[in-house]
Formats: sequence, structure tokens, C-alpha cells
Amino acid sequence: MRIILALTATIALVACTQEAQNRLGRVVQNYTGVNGVLDVYAGDKLVKRFIKIDKISTAYATSTGDQPRPYRFGYGILDENQNYRQDPGEKRMYFEFSDYSTNYIFYENPVE
Repeated sequence: MRIILALTATIALVACTQEAQNRLGRVVQNYTGVNGVLDVYAGDKLVKRFIKIDKISTAYATSTGDQPRPYRFGYGILDENQNYRQDPGEKRMYFEFSDYSTNYIFYENPVE
């Protein structure tokens, strides 16, 4: 019975589109957690750093269909002194940024 269940799950996963697999991966990622860091640059200068991000999502249109919007969003701790740690007073907040005009790097926290 376990073999049949595993085989069925494998076939279902392979049959999914790439986007469906990506969405499933993001759901699993939420439960496993990722210690992500988002650095936002103005030219060559680091201007904002968000830490403890579990994911960055692509916005999708609601009333005009299921088309992706040109921005991404998420939640993280605004690391005001850019030391990769949550210090007293640094709180979790919502952020969003444009795919077209924002220079950014998203990566796993190298310190923790």
C-alpha cells in the first residue's frame, strides 16, 4: 500500500506544471523556514536590509486574471544597523519592491 501511495504522489508531482511545483515548494518552504536576507541597493550603496525572511512572493492580479504583477513582497525584520541580527527595537514589517527598478539581492543569512 505504501508503494502505491508513493507512486501516486510521484506521478501527481511530475504531472504538475513548473509553476504549480514552484508554488508547492513555497508552501513547503514556509513550514521548513528559511533565514533569508534581502539587501536593497541605491546604485552601489546598501540602503536597506531585511532579515529573517521566509519567502518573497510575486504579486498576482486579482480582478484582471491570474497574471503576475511587476513587484514582489514579503515580511522581514528591518535590520537598521545592517549587522544581520535582530536588535532591540528592530521589528517585523511588510515590504514590497519593483522587479524593474529595484537593485536587490536575496540570500540565506550567513551569520546565523
